[in-house]
Formats: sequence, C-alpha cells, structure tokens
Amino acid sequence: MNVEIAESWKAQLQNEFEKPYFEQLAAFVKQEYTAHTCYPPGKQVFAAFDYCSFDEVKVVIIGQDPYHGPNQANGLCFSVNDGIAHPPSLINIFKEQENDVGKAYPKSGNLEPWAKQGVLLLNATLTVRAHQAGSHQKKGWETFTDAVIKTISNNKQGVVFLLWGGYAKQKTRLIDTNKHYVLTSGHPSPLSANRGYWFGNNHFSKCNTILLDSKKEPIIW
Repeated sequence: MNVEIAESWKAQLQNEFEKPYFEQLAAFVKQEYTAHTCYPPGKQVFAAFDYCSFDEVKVVIIGQDPYHGPNQANGLCFSVNDGIAHPPSLINIFKEQENDVGKAYPKSGNLEPWAKQGVLLLNATLTVRAHQAGSHQKKGWETFTDAVIKTISNNKQGVVFLLWGGYAKQKTRLIDTNKHYVLTSGHPSPLSANRGYWFGNNHFSKCNTILLDSKKEPIIW
C-alpha cells in the first residue's frame, strides 16, 4: 500500500508510517486488495485527509467501518458516491439535519461538501473486504486512526468532535476535553435511532453555535 496522504497530514503523522505496526498493516492491505475486492478504491483510502487538510479541521465525525457494498464507500465516513442509494444510517443523519437546521433532504449522499469545509469524516478502519463487514478490523487501522485523533487533540484547539454511538464515544479518552468540544449521542443506525437515541440531538446546530462562539465559520450542512 502506497501511503499517498495529503502533505499537511504527512507532516503530522510521519512517525506513524515508520512504525512496525503500520508496515504490517500496509502489507496486509496490499495483499487483501490483490487477492479480493476491497473498498474503498485504493486511491480513496485516505480521502478523508485529502478533502480536509490538517490546518482546516474544525469538526471530526468518527465512523467505524467503510461500507462494504459495490460503489458505496468513498473514503469518508457515512458518505456514499453520487447516485448511490443512501444507507439507513445516512438517511437518519439527513433526517436529523433536516429537522435541526431546516435544510431539505439532499439528493446525493456524498459528504465531500462537508469535508471541504473542515469536517474530518474519519472511519476507525479505513478499508474492508467486499460484503464482509469488519473484515479489516484489528489489523492496525485503529492504532493509526487513534493516533490521528490524538494528533488533532494535541496540536489543535477548539475542535468539535461529534461522537455517535458507543464505539465513537470510546474515543473520548483520546481527546483533551479542556481544549476541545465533545458532543455525544446514540448512533444514527435504525436500531439506535428508532429507540430514541439519535433524533433530536441537534448536533448540527450545536456544532455551529460552538464554531460561531469561537469566531469560526459555521458548517453549511
């Protein structure tokens, strides 16, 4: 696996790429992509970092795994390519967005516009084998993405972390809550949302209130 990550992030994460775990991870991912269909496409594995430079990170949303169906995953958590049916969690994200900030439900499920405004859409695991959810977990990706979160926490100020669901909430331990803002809620998946743990969290408007209070541009969700 060639680590073609944006220069602003390379400067921050260079030490990670040189550690033994990352060398093993790179070898594993290369083997998987050679032997199996995997997602996202190789050039989009680090897309979250390509669209949102380190200097511009204002908000971090943490997902767990890329989508594992054809043409879905594009390297941004919860996001799908233009023209692809919206998965259940994304439908609930857009419903909450509509209720919270009054923006009409969008046609495209591609979240690149969020990323380009400073929202890092980070999956804990950046690759997956087709039709096998979680197949690339515990191979080293989590170590890398935890290092990303720690780097943001240590080297930036006033970032808003949106942690949705139990898995994402565990990442609070990596964040200096004296320097940053953490908003938590249930996961947008139907199982959680339909039990009342997602809808009405108002994270989109709350996030923008924090950004405005910090003299930062709000996100156009």
